[in-house]
Amino acid sequence: MSGLLEGKSILVTGAASGIGLATARLAAREGARVALCDRNEAQGAAAVGTIVAEGGVALFFAMDVTRESDVFAGIDACVRAFGRLDGAFNNAGIATDRSASMIKAADITVDAWQHVLGINLTGVWLCMRDEIRQMLAGGAGGGGSIVNNASIAGLVGLRGNAAYAASKHGVVGLTRTAAADYADQGLRINAICPGFVDTPLTAPAFEQAGAKVLAAVPQRRLGTPDEIAEAVVWLLSERSSFVTGAAIAADGGYTAL
Repeated sequence: MSGLLEGKSILVTGAASGIGLATARLAAREGARVALCDRNEAQGAAAVGTIVAEGGVALFFAMDVTRESDVFAGIDACVRAFGRLDGAFNNAGIATDRSASMIKAADITVDAWQHVLGINLTGVWLCMRDEIRQMLAGGAGGGGSIVNNASIAGLVGLRGNAAYAASKHGVVGLTRTAAADYADQGLRINAICPGFVDTPLTAPAFEQAGAKVLAAVPQRRLGTPDEIAEAVVWLLSERSSFVTGAAIAADGGYTAL
């Protein structure tokens, strides 16, 4: 790819590491001005330094996606800095809450359930809400592209992870509904559904059950953050102009079985 996002203003949440950082770096290489948003200020600042050293344009804004005021302030700051918002990748999330992992649905505590859904689903909705408002206000010329990070757990069940699967199914449903709501106003909204990807967030699980995980993936390997970033940047670009309301699996064939 070359210059797919030239001149565009792109916001990425959960941008300090993993898939978010890989996407921010690729977006910058493709010509975008990138706003990196994350709770981890030290890692976020380091990520911006990496992008700038690579010749990109990037700024960091501290953001906890569960806090409405943080979301509003971060998106507003991005628009004030770059003049408009053309695209967003709502990537911030947690792999799972350990107190809600490998536990049957009826045994999850209310606190664990609310924690997972608060970050993975409500956090995505809060970001989408303000991103859509900014885009419709004309900052992106009345249009724009939003990509939400769901998961294969938004397409199929994931035994022992009911809260996580519910949150990610919710992201897919939210994505499809919002896409239909705003398609005639120039907005495109899609979801990327990664399979098992080698990131710091998922490393502990792979250490415990790596062989079992790989046995379930037809390609017999983990994905990389860069591979997911390629799909996200394509969805943010005009190359995917007729794609909206899609939930695209990038999973090495896992959901094909």
